[in-house]
Amino acid sequence: MNKRKPSATSPWLKLLGIELSPVSHRERLVSALGGFIGIFAVYWISHFLLGAAASPLLVLSMGSTAVMLFAVPHGALSQPWPLLGGHLVSGLVGIACLLYVPDPLLAGSLATGLAIGAMHYLRCIHPPAGATALAAALGNESVRAMGFGFVLAPVMLNVLVILVAAIAFNTLFSWRRYPAALVRSAAVPAAAGYEAISHEDFVYALSQLDSYIDVSEEDLLRIYSLATGRHRDVLARAAAAAGSVSPSAPS
Repeated sequence: MNKRKPSATSPWLKLLGIELSPVSHRERLVSALGGFIGIFAVYWISHFLLGAAASPLLVLSMGSTAVMLFAVPHGALSQPWPLLGGHLVSGLVGIACLLYVPDPLLAGSLATGLAIGAMHYLRCIHPPAGATALAAALGNESVRAMGFGFVLAPVMLNVLVILVAAIAFNTLFSWRRYPAALVRSAAVPAAAGYEAISHEDFVYALSQLDSYIDVSEEDLLRIYSLATGRHRDVLARAAAAAGSVSPSAPS
């Protein structure tokens, strides 16, 4: 695969949050193709079943979801429960704000804030769902007339369509995993010479950070194993090189 070599991180790149992990051109093209297929399926099925009732704003929120499911399929925020639970609770909150908060400015702001809080407590944070809450809270009269039925269709209909598309599409590529839980049993053990990290260790470490980290426990274990394995190999090569150039003992 054509990957970029890791390089030293510039302080400016760190400040801007520019991601430096090497990703192949193949992976980038697969992500783009997946996004095309996912949104094509959502838009076509929504219009076939719902016609004009399918809100363009909801299709836009699915565009954000497509980025996560097809470009970051291993991410913790991309998994099925964040996807399903995030859009569901955000849709409910958004419609409630539309129906009971008359000021659009307040309704949209309140829906977004309440949706974030609800997703936190329900452990289903999915960033694109914030757009679902906002779209529902700022809905037109047809959305208002649909009431909470709007959450079932088009919201959850769109979510189910893109979920099925993501599962089917990512299955075609052996290095992709969606949902990530499908390969938990294949977690890579820690390299020799390094102690294994338990689930309780991760829970404690994350509690000390007190912030949501968008990476699964399985990927963290794999990263740890690959990093410690490489470090062990580098030390072994350095020791071998030092031994091969050491002066011979005097006769």
